[in-house]
Amino acid sequence: MSTINEYLSLKEFESIVFENNKVAVSDVVLKRVGESFDFLKEFSKNKVIYGVNTGFGPMAQYRIKDEDRLQLQYNLIRSHSSGTGKPLSAVCVKAAILARLNTLSLGNSGVHPSVIHLMTAFINKDITPLIFEHGGVGASGDLVQLAHLALTLIGEGEVFYKGERRATKEVFEIENLQPIQVEIREGLALMNGTSVMTGIGIVNVHNAEKLLNWSIKFSCAINEIVEAYDDHLSAELNNTKHHFGQQEVAKRMRDNLVDSQLVRKREDHLYTGENSEDVFKEKVQEYYSLRCVPQILGPVLDTVKKVAEVLENEINSANDNPIVDVKNQHVYHGGNFHGDYISLEMDKLKLVITKLTMLAERQLNYLLNSKLNEILPPFVNLGTLGFNFGMQGVQFTATSTTAENQMLSNSMYVHSIPNNNDNQDIVSMGTNAAVITGKVIENAFEVLAIELITIVQAVDALGYNDKISAVTRKMYDEVRVIIPEFKEDQVMYPFVQKVKDYLMK
Repeated sequence: MSTINEYLSLKEFESIVFENNKVAVSDVVLKRVGESFDFLKEFSKNKVIYGVNTGFGPMAQYRIKDEDRLQLQYNLIRSHSSGTGKPLSAVCVKAAILARLNTLSLGNSGVHPSVIHLMTAFINKDITPLIFEHGGVGASGDLVQLAHLALTLIGEGEVFYKGERRATKEVFEIENLQPIQVEIREGLALMNGTSVMTGIGIVNVHNAEKLLNWSIKFSCAINEIVEAYDDHLSAELNNTKHHFGQQEVAKRMRDNLVDSQLVRKREDHLYTGENSEDVFKEKVQEYYSLRCVPQILGPVLDTVKKVAEVLENEINSANDNPIVDVKNQHVYHGGNFHGDYISLEMDKLKLVITKLTMLAERQLNYLLNSKLNEILPPFVNLGTLGFNFGMQGVQFTATSTTAENQMLSNSMYVHSIPNNNDNQDIVSMGTNAAVITGKVIENAFEVLAIELITIVQAVDALGYNDKISAVTRKMYDEVRVIIPEFKEDQVMYPFVQKVKDYLMK
């Protein structure tokens, strides 16, 4: 059980979203939220406060009659439930709900405590509101996507429940749940924030860390397969570059390869003083995709780490408008809902994951091209050359998918389009950035799945099963449980999917 209290760490957040830990809300939070609600209700009686007694966006110049205030919130929720495209995955929606719950728990939003209770129930009972990918421009927060969340909290719309898409009302009856009480600004408070882009962002970081770990392991395995010299991984070399990521990647690679019988010491070969040939038979240095892994994956590691830090700051921030300040007895109007922080970080993340994908594609090409590696059959073909095709077919898929990632890596952060009668004259496109980054990450898993199949085929081709490191051997053994050794040609797509699932679990 994880309790929402003063600060929710990213580790706690991930335990709820990915490990299905239940969530509880402390009495401190409920007291804080109640005080915020009571203050706003009293404070707003004789003042003009955006979204309480005014219209929204460019229609904020219109006063709302007292008797219409509650209907105003329902109108906002229903009118903005206008998303299209594919539904967001259950894990992304759960992350979005948790991000919004934590923000509202800060007591800066003036919501009725029923909002906190019902959102907690959604998480603990695995009720997934229907939220679509398309709709948010990330300026007044994730207005459209969060409207779909708010729609289910008022008992309308649709949810996914126990594998079925059902009317929210039906699920409420099954679980004996009541819709939230809309009293002051519950609609706007739920919708005006960055929680969907942030929730998707946290899922993206979680998966990006997996990709990075796999890429390091694959790079180690390929260095073993080609019996590379190990000095490009040395602390002495990498510590002359003052970047944490590079030093850490090199260290992880050294640790992974500590018991390998294949990587070589330069002093045992080229430094013996016994080399007299004019043209060296063995490579003096490996290709960059093998030799420069710390320099390539180091920035990936540093970026993932920084993105995670920004996301943790965001889930613990008040990101709606206006901000209710009970301590100073004031309500402040501003733009905390603007998603630029998340949009920029998602653009950074998809850039480095695309580079990771490009590294995997080049390493794959090295293994498949016998003229480059000079030790493996073409396409790591373990069958009859000319008659069988080995990994030739799946290389096309890896190349195509890598190209798509390169195209998707164009920035959303700088693709602002004014809208909302130019009230939102500069926007973040943070939700789009997060969704597209998720696609880039999924593509990367597909390319890495093809690379991993090729690696285990190469190990078999060379008979290195008993010489590879324990880390590589464990990976090899687990993959060989999933897929057979390919000699005869087989339909490949089911095997690629199985290995992708293995990488993502």
